[in-house]
Amino acid sequence: VLFLQIVHILNMTSAKIVSFLLHPEESLHSLQNRIEFETGISTGNQELLLETGICLDPRKPASQCVIDGVRGWDSYMVYLFDKSKTVYDGPFASRSLSDCVNYIVQDSKIQLPIPQLRKVWAEAVHYVIGLKEDYSRLFQGQRAAMLSLLRYNANLIKMKNNMVSASQQLKAKLEFFHQSIRLDLERYSDQMAYGISSEKMLKAWKEMEEKASQCAQAEDIGYLDEQIMALHTEIVELQKSPYARRQGEVMESLEQRAIDLYKQLKTRPPDHAYSDSTDMVKIIVQTVQSQDRVLKELFGHLSKLLGCKQKIIDLLPEIEVALNNIKEADNSVMQMQGKRQREIWHLLKIACTQSSSRSLVSSSLEGTASTPAATWLPQSSSGNAAPHPLSSLAAPEDGENFADLIQENVNYLELFSSILQEVKQEQNSMMVS
Repeated sequence: VLFLQIVHILNMTSAKIVSFLLHPEESLHSLQNRIEFETGISTGNQELLLETGICLDPRKPASQCVIDGVRGWDSYMVYLFDKSKTVYDGPFASRSLSDCVNYIVQDSKIQLPIPQLRKVWAEAVHYVIGLKEDYSRLFQGQRAAMLSLLRYNANLIKMKNNMVSASQQLKAKLEFFHQSIRLDLERYSDQMAYGISSEKMLKAWKEMEEKASQCAQAEDIGYLDEQIMALHTEIVELQKSPYARRQGEVMESLEQRAIDLYKQLKTRPPDHAYSDSTDMVKIIVQTVQSQDRVLKELFGHLSKLLGCKQKIIDLLPEIEVALNNIKEADNSVMQMQGKRQREIWHLLKIACTQSSSRSLVSSSLEGTASTPAATWLPQSSSGNAAPHPLSSLAAPEDGENFADLIQENVNYLELFSSILQEVKQEQNSMMVS
């Protein structure tokens, strides 16, 4: 018996406790099926919370419900919520009266012998204590719901910060992109008259600028930010609400009065005296009325907590969509920036190639014009004698130099032709891209 594991589930929708004997290595899904059979809440709508507000992990066994602690395993509660409901309005009936207590409640002035009255009043005190404990357990369930809400809120804040950071980064990149492309378009227009031009590339750049303007829509997260801030304000108000704190002081004082009455009765000698139960019944009625009031306030506050939690659950997918849109826009801007820079470097390559071809042509022409003239000039001797008339003719050695020069010029011409062909191909490829 000592090794048995029993889990107590407090159904917050009905304020009733159901207990289950856990089988060895039983899964949480199996336990949820048993809970569905007892409570009517489907497994998909069940939310099982520990006192800390942590939701039970479906990957772990059902024994996670039972936690050894100072109070002992038999006093630990798991709180069951119905995710399909956000308004818990009851009615929540108080625990039923025993026959003895109901007897004196029906007629508080009836006279009973002291020994019998002691037994009846002992049950009455137990009933009053039970009402207070019922409220305490339900308050712990409300507190678990609050802690769960704060966990969801922390996750919401984290996602909101990521979204705002991504939005600001996208905004900065868009501003840089717009300034860069405007400058590029201006410089491109300035050099079109004497440089390189491509209508297709110019059109592509203007389309990039329009696409970047469309990407700016992704950074607009103001509507989500307003909803999140409104939720934060609502949650702070719920935390500050007096209903977020324990309201059982009246019930505790009534419990103490009932105990004191019983102690006074207990000290009376068990003679043949009789007495009525007016004072005890009055305490019972006041306790029931106090419990009705505090439970109404508790479940009203609990409904607001669950409403806020549902709003967060509905907001999380919207934030995910906004984050994905921002990331897609960011990637698009970076791809356009990279594409434009590659095209600029392609233009630079073409310009450098054209400049190289011009310098090669000019140097080739200069060499062609100067070298033959120098070759045919008459050679001066070291003396002042007049040159031989045939000294300017090409000797066998001079003939070999002249042939080399002709071959060199032919090579330059072939190189120039190949450069011009390469430039033409690159211009055509740029026009196609």
